[in-house]
Amino acid sequence: MYRKWVLQGEVRGRVRELSLERARHRGFELEEVDVDKDHVRLLLSFPPKHSVGQVVGVFKAVSAREVRAAFPGVRKQLWGGEFWEDGYVARTVGDQVTAEVITKDIRFHEAKKRQAEQMKMF
Repeated sequence: MYRKWVLQGEVRGRVRELSLERARHRGFELEEVDVDKDHVRLLLSFPPKHSVGQVVGVFKAVSAREVRAAFPGVRKQLWGGEFWEDGYVARTVGDQVTAEVITKDIRFHEAKKRQAEQMKMF
């Protein structure tokens, strides 16, 4: 297992855009998105007719295809040419883990990343 830090700069922005576009296209509600250097966090609502695996698969397939087309140099950074890992982590909203808790977590990581980027400027 490996994780390459390819989700930076323009690639990061494009993966964010693709996530928003894909959610709109499918009629999903994407409430939060955070693209880190090697993974993406989404707070996403979708109809129960779709499985989590199907939804993750669509997001991964579309973003991998589009990023490879727009940024050919990314492929050279990947071992074996794989853009995403095979697995994913999914949490459902319930009594203990509310949408608010997940939103705070995503925003916390996004703020932490922004703070680290600002520190690099000095």
